[in-house]
Amino acid sequence: MRIGNDRRQDDFEINVIPLIDVLLTLLMFFVLTSTFVQHSRLQVTLPQASAQDRDMNAPALTIMIDRDGHFYVGSDEVLGEGIEPLKQTIARNAGDDRERQVTIRADAMTPHQDVVTAMDALGQLGFTKLSIATTPSKPGAAQ
Repeated sequence: MRIGNDRRQDDFEINVIPLIDVLLTLLMFFVLTSTFVQHSRLQVTLPQASAQDRDMNAPALTIMIDRDGHFYVGSDEVLGEGIEPLKQTIARNAGDDRERQVTIRADAMTPHQDVVTAMDALGQLGFTKLSIATTPSKPGAAQ
């Protein structure tokens, strides 16, 4: 018969519930604060052009137009029809900096009017540095 301390020394136990709570909280924090680039999912077939003398710096502001005529400014889809919602979305994404480089990435099958609408909206807002994204043509192809 034992008298005194009946607890065995090998019954040491680590409580992992608080550790799991902290890990789940950190996971939720990182998932909710991360930004997801939406325009990378949009598949746009760019028109072709020669690859000579091009500036390969990443543009500061991108306007994408899909073949159905939907506009995307950065990663935001422009909701509504016409030039006014497009201008509002561009102004919201660009802020006050009208000297930023703007690139229009339009699908090769996009109606010409949609590209002109984007250019008109940029001109009305005062943007002057505009480029149109293309894919380089294959060497030896008819120019």
